Amino acid sequence: MSETGPALLIVEDDAVFGSLLSQAMQRRGFAPTVCTQTEMAAITAKNLSADYAVLDLNLDGDSGLELIAPLLEVNPAMRIVILTGYASITTAVQAIKLGASEYLTKPAEIDHIEQALRGQLKPDDMTAPSQPMSVKRLEWEHLQRVLQDCGGNISEAARQMNMHRRTLQRKLQKRPVKK
Repeated sequence: MSETGPALLIVEDDAVFGSLLSQAMQRRGFAPTVCTQTEMAAITAKNLSADYAVLDLNLDGDSGLELIAPLLEVNPAMRIVILTGYASITTAVQAIKLGASEYLTKPAEIDHIEQALRGQLKPDDMTAPSQPMSVKRLEWEHLQRVLQDCGGNISEAARQMNMHRRTLQRKLQKRPVKK
């Protein structure tokens, strides 16, 4: 903990969002440091000795999930929140298995991010979907699961789904539908 509050590492490739999140968390008593790249985040984590981290899942082609293990090596008690606009059940499960404390989808309210960091987020704070997933969302979830099972290898995932590799790449570049 620094003089201004507990150290918070924010890893976000969107500089504007990272800056806004940093300002909001500073007003809530944290001492935030923003990194836009995974390499810099790993180095900064060692020097910062943060107790908290907010990681974007999709970091300009890299995965925020790759940072969980190195961050927990530096501080095993670190509370890590994954924040993503590309949410899927597969990545949520993987994030928690790797040691993330919470997994939130964008847009997330600042209050929810703070509660997640402090370990105060309750399941009833988040609203559950009232309707089942659409076919398009189910397809997105399936693509993510198969890709994850193939270790991120798009060619292998396409073969397993009997799909052309470029078709799979096109589908993966689209943002997931909300429902």
